[in-house]
Amino acid sequence: MQKNRFKSLIHFHFIVFIFGFTAILGSLITIGSVKLVWYRMLIASLSLFLISFFLGKNIFISKRMLFKLLFCGFIISMHWVFFFQAIKLSNVSITLSILSLGAFLTSFLEPLFYRKKIILYEVFLGLLVVTGTIIIFNTQFHYLEGILFAFGSVLFSVFFTLLNGKLVGRISSFTISFYELVGGLITVSFILLINNDFNLNLFNLKPTDLGWLLILGTVCTAYAFVISVDVMKHLSPYSLMLSINMEPIYGIILAIIILNESNDMSFEFYLGFIMIFMAVIMNGIFKLKQK
Repeated sequence: MQKNRFKSLIHFHFIVFIFGFTAILGSLITIGSVKLVWYRMLIASLSLFLISFFLGKNIFISKRMLFKLLFCGFIISMHWVFFFQAIKLSNVSITLSILSLGAFLTSFLEPLFYRKKIILYEVFLGLLVVTGTIIIFNTQFHYLEGILFAFGSVLFSVFFTLLNGKLVGRISSFTISFYELVGGLITVSFILLINNDFNLNLFNLKPTDLGWLLILGTVCTAYAFVISVDVMKHLSPYSLMLSINMEPIYGIILAIIILNESNDMSFEFYLGFIMIFMAVIMNGIFKLKQK
């Protein structure tokens, strides 16, 4: 069991690195956030369907479970729409930094959701993350709208993690991922219909956008989504959220290298970023001592 947890943690960090690269793709792809998420979920759900068809995987589930998974799909689709909109309105570094608030929110919500005791050091580390986030907020106030979308993305992410934690183990990670992606695709399609964007212009893509979308939908979603659901069998929601806090670190490093975002960031921004990073490291040390 302990070995499974360690392997899951290492594997999940690789997935988080992929999530960090997802933010870079969100900046490189020129279409709007809603259309971007629609393509992401379409490509990912089609990929999983084709895999299930050729490998003969059984993906039949009960109606009750279907509705639960479709609802989770709605939540994750809203997380991604808010996430990519935040990147469009600010930049990768700011959006990923705000996402670290997820650990703070989870430290309070997980004990209520799973009827566990509140762990004091988790609250302390969450407060450290909040302090770092406030510093970032104060130095980047001109990106207020993007920060607000990023915060909305955090809320959807936390509730998705908590709800999904109750579903894993009942059916396969592959099946969970497929129906959640389908639920998200239905949700985003409905949004496009309401906005009168579900037309031929939706399929008018630049070749570069199509290439990035294929990478986003297959590697960064179909593969990463299935694995991230699978590791939930061995890791608690709080450990998942603090591991996800490495996403800003990976993503910001990639943004500096690929997008040259370091020119736009102040010293205070990196101070807040370091505080968030320290919270992640300290959590690992505390948990290692417990083991």
